[in-house]
Amino acid sequence: MRRARLIKGLAALVTLMLGGPALCCAAPISHGGLVFSDELGGFTLVSVSGTGTLDDPLTVVEEVTGDRAIALTIRNFGRDFGNRIGSQHVAAFAMKKIVINKTSHVWRNYQMELREVTTRHSPYGDGLSFGQNSYIGTNYTSSTFASLQRFDEPEDTLGFSGTEVPPGGRAEFSFIVSDMSPVSVFYVMQLPLQPLSLQDAAAPSQWALKP
Repeated sequence: MRRARLIKGLAALVTLMLGGPALCCAAPISHGGLVFSDELGGFTLVSVSGTGTLDDPLTVVEEVTGDRAIALTIRNFGRDFGNRIGSQHVAAFAMKKIVINKTSHVWRNYQMELREVTTRHSPYGDGLSFGQNSYIGTNYTSSTFASLQRFDEPEDTLGFSGTEVPPGGRAEFSFIVSDMSPVSVFYVMQLPLQPLSLQDAAAPSQWALKP
């Protein structure tokens, strides 16, 4: 049941980029060879720091302002970027996300998914994952949320729950991003949620881009 709810919530991300034009919030940030952008809207990219190693992860601070799914765009991730965590992947880095709740809702779940294309899941064969098949990827992942669900198939997903993040509060997530055949652009899809039991029938529309 919990897996079904997680997949149901992430299914809304399939239509995330089909609901309207891009909503640019702040200038892209170039850091450590990568370019980070909030161009798809729903949040403001505040800062990026760190080198991407396990001891000094790439730390991204975001202010989430929209009551819907959001997507952090990351560019220039390729072979030249390299592997900064010592795993078997062609390219990889450690990442910490600090997410500030600037909405009027309490978050009780937070879901993330990696995608190379916004409109479809990242399958096993594309190589993009949260450190899949590595001890580092499994053990480095953590959060201020109490519970973690991790799925490698049919998509690369992390589901966090068991903690409340009130308006004005913040949550932190640490995880690995890796790729065996890296492409220049990928997306960290994110969906902050209230419990499904508290959402009405119109709730899925909240996770579509607004014009």
